[in-house]
Amino acid sequence: MRDTSYNIIVDSEHDGSRLDAFLSGFLDDISRSYIVKLIQDGNLYINGKSCIVKKTKISAGDEILLMLPEPKLLEVKAENLNLDIVYEDVHLMVVNKPKGMVVHPAPGNESGTLVNGLMYISDSLSNINGIIRPGIVHRIDKNTSGLLVVAKDDVTHRELAKQLSEHKMKREYRAVVNGSLKKSEGTIDEPIGRDPKNRIRMAVTYENSKYAVTHYKVIEIMGNYSYIEAKLETGRTHQIRVHMAYIRHPLLGDEVYGKGKNPFGITGQVLHAKTLGFVHPATKKYMEFDSELPCEFEKVLTCVRKKQG
Repeated sequence: MRDTSYNIIVDSEHDGSRLDAFLSGFLDDISRSYIVKLIQDGNLYINGKSCIVKKTKISAGDEILLMLPEPKLLEVKAENLNLDIVYEDVHLMVVNKPKGMVVHPAPGNESGTLVNGLMYISDSLSNINGIIRPGIVHRIDKNTSGLLVVAKDDVTHRELAKQLSEHKMKREYRAVVNGSLKKSEGTIDEPIGRDPKNRIRMAVTYENSKYAVTHYKVIEIMGNYSYIEAKLETGRTHQIRVHMAYIRHPLLGDEVYGKGKNPFGITGQVLHAKTLGFVHPATKKYMEFDSELPCEFEKVLTCVRKKQG
């Protein structure tokens, strides 16, 4: 269930930021135009005082309360989004999601999502997760690209979800992080839950959290940056982003858990879900899929290498 309000304390890195820009960086699945509407409709308070000006400059330490109105039933429409379908049969699909695409509709972001595109190409999708998330077994963030498996029926959905919960689904990512990692590989075994001080963020915390494990391996050191492979043992919200920030190597371009500003003009984290493997629920055979790095990711690697000499 979606939170009906968000309590946020502005950190020092966002001191002097514009209110609407700051919020849009945190709320991945809500459009900036809808955030502006929420502000202008009187749903936001700064330090206990109502604020309806989207251009308001915020300061470190400010307490922001954003209220979300009661959700309305969304009408999800099919759209031809030219999705990159890597594999498809009568039971499931594997899709390569582009960076910048939200997985499912949300208030203020009701079109252009992966679900809108799925509904255009398939009349049969599982309905376990409700009308706005048909077929969605797992998700990746808006600014993360890569592979997702989609279920076409409820039996397939339940079996894939079971593999996911039992940590039997293979998920490997590629990322660029800030800093030069001292260890060539490592494991981060720290619980993740809502940040007690900032309800929009996730954090390593021992309060109302869940077990989370990420394995990483360095592929290449590029001066002040590292190109890594990350394997998920569990699948918590923002797991790789939170864990890498926890060890002080946040993802390049991450506007929530790291330094959003970067010298390469990147919007959003440099993170790609490259490999996906699972046992097919119907055939009982193991299947594995691999995707190429997106052009933007490759360009980032080229730019970082040149800049770092």
